Amino acid sequence: MTTPRTIALLGSTGSIGTQSIQIARANPDRFRITAIAAGGRDPGLVAEQAVSLGVELVGVAYGDEAELRTRLEDGARAAGRPSYRPEILVGDDAATTVGGSGADVVLNGITGSIGLRPTIAALQAGSTLALANKESLIVGGPVVKGLAAPDQIVPVDSEHSAIAQCLRAGSQEEVRKLVLTASGGPFRGLAEDDLKKVTPAEALAHPNFAMGKVITTNSATLVNKGLEVIEAHLLFDVPFEAIDVVVHPQQYIHSMVEFVDGAVVAQLGLPTMLVPIALGMGWPDRVPDAETPIDWSKASDWRFEPLDDDAFPAVALARQVGIAGSTYPAVYNAANEECVEAFHGGAIAFVDIIPTVSRVVADHEPDTGALSVEQVLAAETWARKHTHEVLARR
Repeated sequence: MTTPRTIALLGSTGSIGTQSIQIARANPDRFRITAIAAGGRDPGLVAEQAVSLGVELVGVAYGDEAELRTRLEDGARAAGRPSYRPEILVGDDAATTVGGSGADVVLNGITGSIGLRPTIAALQAGSTLALANKESLIVGGPVVKGLAAPDQIVPVDSEHSAIAQCLRAGSQEEVRKLVLTASGGPFRGLAEDDLKKVTPAEALAHPNFAMGKVITTNSATLVNKGLEVIEAHLLFDVPFEAIDVVVHPQQYIHSMVEFVDGAVVAQLGLPTMLVPIALGMGWPDRVPDAETPIDWSKASDWRFEPLDDDAFPAVALARQVGIAGSTYPAVYNAANEECVEAFHGGAIAFVDIIPTVSRVVADHEPDTGALSVEQVLAAETWARKHTHEVLARR
C-alpha cells in the first residue's frame, strides 16, 4: 500500500485551501494534510480544520495564541479527541515555518506577495511546491527559479495547469506559442464611460468564479491575466512574444498550446479549480473523480474574442514590466494591491487603477546587479508608499 503524500497547506481558510481540504478528505489513501497556515481572521474555522484533519502544525499570521488553543481544545473534546495538541505558531513567520516544515507537497494558496518567503522555504526544504500563489514567482522571478529543481514547482492556476497538461503532447522545441484564455471579467465589452461608473460591488461579481477581493478585482481589471502572462514566461521558459491572451467568456477551455506544425492542444473542463488543485497535489498523476466531466449531451456555444487592450491596458503593461524584469514586476504587483484597496475604500474610480500603477512603474528606478529577496521587499515597500503619494497628488 502506498503511503499518502503529506501536504502542508498555506491559506487553508481561503477558496483554494478549502477546496484542497475537500480533495484530501475524498482521497485519504493519497493525501494527508499535516500542517496548515492561515491569516487568522477566522480562528474558529482554523480550529475546525485542524481538529478534523488532525494536523501536527497550525500557523496563523495574527490573532491570540491562547484563544486559538482554547478553540482547538474545545473542538478536540467535541470530536472525542481530548488529547489532541498540535504545535501552534502565531506571527508573520508562521506561514514560512509551515512552508518549510518538510511536507512532501506544499500547496501555497496565499494571496499576494506575502507568499514569497513561504515559497522560498518550501523550495529550500525540498518539497514539491504546488503554486497557486502566482505573486511569489512573479515578484521573486530569478530568485525563486534559481532555488527550484526541475519539476519542483507545479502550477495550480487553472491556466498554467492547463498549459502544463497540454505540454505533455510535445517537446519544448515543438512549442510555437502559449495561449492563455481570459473570461474578460464582469465588464467585458463595456465602453470607457461605463467603466468610469462601476462600483466595487460590481467588480466583485465575477461571472464564473468565487474568489477573494484582490483576485476578483484583478480579474475585472485584467491585472490577473497580466500577472499570468509573466507567470507563464517564468514557468515554461517561453518568450513574451510567444504568449498570447484570448478572451473566452465561458471558461471551459482553460488554456492552449500551439505547436510548430499548426496543431493546437487545449485543456477543457468545467470552470472550477478542482482539477488544477488535485493535479497540484498529485502531480504528475491524476486524481480520479476530482471534478465532474463536461456533459457532452447538452448543447453549448463557446466563443473567442480578441483582448481589448485600449479598455483593459493591464496586460500590455504587465508585458512591459515582465520584459524589464528586475524589481519591476514587484512594483507592478504592489502598486496594484494598494490601488485595489483604494478603489474598494472609495478613494479612486475603477478606471484610475491601471493608470496609477503605470505611473508608479514609470517612476521606479531598480537596483542593479543580481536580484535578491531584500531588493524585492524593498521595492515593494517603495511601491506601496509611492502609490499613496501618487494618489494624494490626484
